[in-house]
Amino acid sequence: MLSKTAEYALRATIYIALKGSEDNKLGIEEIAQGIDSPKSFTAKILQLLTQNNRVISSVRGPNGGFFLTDRARKLPVKAILEAVEEESVITKCVLGLKECSETRPCPMHTQYKAIKKQLKQMFEKTSIQQLVDEFNKGNYFIDNLKGVRKPC
Repeated sequence: MLSKTAEYALRATIYIALKGSEDNKLGIEEIAQGIDSPKSFTAKILQLLTQNNRVISSVRGPNGGFFLTDRARKLPVKAILEAVEEESVITKCVLGLKECSETRPCPMHTQYKAIKKQLKQMFEKTSIQQLVDEFNKGNYFIDNLKGVRKPC
């Protein structure tokens, strides 16, 4: 349902929130490896997420890297989707029709309407920090690596 861009943007943001800080900035290689993402794709996503410091902050140079401010940690998850221009995923037709509405519904419109409402609420009401807190409880992961692995 989410595009690869949205998936990796969410994972990268959570990873940076878990491991990074203003005092411990993370590099692209570490982030890409931590979320099991290609480095070049991760770089493109981070570029979108750092535009105007909307979600992720970055510093150039030898001590540079990526981190989240306290303000950014309080942002709703929807801000990540907006930063990578993928927010339509929670509003568009499940069949991808341009004109799906109450007056001109697709065959799945009525059933999907309730699901779409729940998704919208989840993305708007859940903060980035809440996802980090859930991860830190130990029951969640943000990569596709199998077997024994170190927690973030």
